[in-house]
This record gives sequence, C-alpha cells and structure tokens, in this order.
Amino acid sequence: METDRNGLEILDRAECVRLLESAALGRIAVSIGALPMILPVNFLLDRDRILIRTGEGTKLEAATRNTVVAFEVDHIDPFSHEGWSVCVTGRATELRDAGDVERAGTLPLPHWVPNDVSHYVAVSLDLVSGRRLSHHAAAGSVSAPA
Repeated sequence: METDRNGLEILDRAECVRLLESAALGRIAVSIGALPMILPVNFLLDRDRILIRTGEGTKLEAATRNTVVAFEVDHIDPFSHEGWSVCVTGRATELRDAGDVERAGTLPLPHWVPNDVSHYVAVSLDLVSGRRLSHHAAAGSVSAPA
C-alpha cells in the first residue's frame, strides 16, 4: 500500500473509478468571473466520463465553453473517522449529439429541481486521484506527546 506524506493511502485509478461508480452526489468546481464556485450535483459515471443533468445556468455555461473543471466525491464516516476522497480534473462539454442526448435520457440520473433539466454535461476523466483515511493510516500519522 502506497501512502502520501500525511500517511493517507494513495488510491490507484481503478479504485478511484470504482468509488466514483459507487457515489451519486458530487461537487463540481468551476470558475465564474475568475472566482471559484463549487456546486453540488447528482451524477453518474457513464463509460469514461462523469455525466451531470442540468438546466440553464452556471454548470451549463461552463460546459459550453469547453472549460476545465474539478470534480470531487467523498465518503467520510463521522464515527470511525474513516473514509475516502476522489478528485477528477477534466474538460466539461455539453452533450449535443441527438443520439448521445437520447441515450443519456435513458440513464438513471436523478435531478433535484422540477424545472427544465434537459441538458447534459460530460466531464472527462483526464486526471484522477484519490486518498483513503483508515484507522491504520491515522494511527501511523499520530505522534505521541512529548
């Protein structure tokens, strides 16, 4: 098991993708007017991309500019203090091909709001990294008081 300088387990790409597949809620980070904005989103992993269903607004505007975005999912158990985090950096694009949009419409991709959410944003998995915090890692990173 490889660890980083803080004692966290470094997850390989395959494990990161597996964890992405297991999650349904993530956060997409975009730049709006040169300021960072992080938005919670429902998503699913579709082939080799993250797929988000959205309406008009910030996420769609970022996608139509072919913008590089960050995406993050995690799971932390507040009682055991164990968990993981996966971060993705990729290019956001709007699905425009009619066949691609039709196929996306058949996927189990929930949305929160009842208004028009007929647009789909795909985020490529260009850079994928992840870390896991476990009791083993946490125990190894805690030093005894002097």
